[in-house]
Amino acid sequence: MEDVNGILSRMHDIWLPLLVQYGGRLLLALITLVVGWWLVGKLTRSLFALLARRHVEPTLHSFLGSLIGIALKVLLLVSVAGMVGVETTSFIAMIGAAGLTVGLALQGSLANFAGGVLILIFRPFKVGEYIEAQGMGGTVDQIQIFHTILRTADNKTVVIPNGNLSNGSVVNYSRQHTRRVDLSLGIAYDDDVKTARAILLELAGNDPRVLADPAPVVWLASLGESSVNLVLRVWAKTDDYWPVFFELQEQAKERFDAAGLTIPFPQRTLHVVQGQAIAAAD
Repeated sequence: MEDVNGILSRMHDIWLPLLVQYGGRLLLALITLVVGWWLVGKLTRSLFALLARRHVEPTLHSFLGSLIGIALKVLLLVSVAGMVGVETTSFIAMIGAAGLTVGLALQGSLANFAGGVLILIFRPFKVGEYIEAQGMGGTVDQIQIFHTILRTADNKTVVIPNGNLSNGSVVNYSRQHTRRVDLSLGIAYDDDVKTARAILLELAGNDPRVLADPAPVVWLASLGESSVNLVLRVWAKTDDYWPVFFELQEQAKERFDAAGLTIPFPQRTLHVVQGQAIAAAD
């Protein structure tokens, strides 16, 4: 019994000073961990609400929330470890070195990630809109974190890195509600320009898809080598652009034919010299 009492006495002498010295730190660190963990969760939920109010793509909600939540929790754990006396300088340096190494190895991927975040936040285009970018055109099928996927008019799938999209020019054909339709038509030099203009304006006025404001106009655009070139400019809803473009051209051809107006095409005149040499002129 004396040996047991001696052991307990020595343990008391060793542990009691340690508890007195570090007990307060440990309790404070534990309280900091619990409160900090709660604050991180609250901040993450507030971020979700903010993104929802900004109408940011749902794809970005969980990703940004998880990323920021993990980063804050790591910082919290490092801070708590420092409070209880753990040396964190070397640990932080190791994390920084690892982050730098990964960043250098994944430069392209990080650029695409940053581009994806910018696209999802500022929304230069949305799913379902038709855009042209990087020499390609198509309807936006998906906006992912690293890539944007387009579907072309002939049903091809195009994958474009978000880094290129965020740093280049993007033409969005669907963002505006209306578009101007330009039709270029040529008539022969012998034909009457006023008659052709009246026909085109009548066609535009009879089409319910053509908007009255701005009003349709017909201009003499140029005097070509073999034709007088007219341009008809009308405004239509964006969804009606291609039907108006194709159908008005077909109707103009039929009306020009019925009115005796000629739509010229390039012609070549051949001159025979002494029955052998041939010279050509347009």
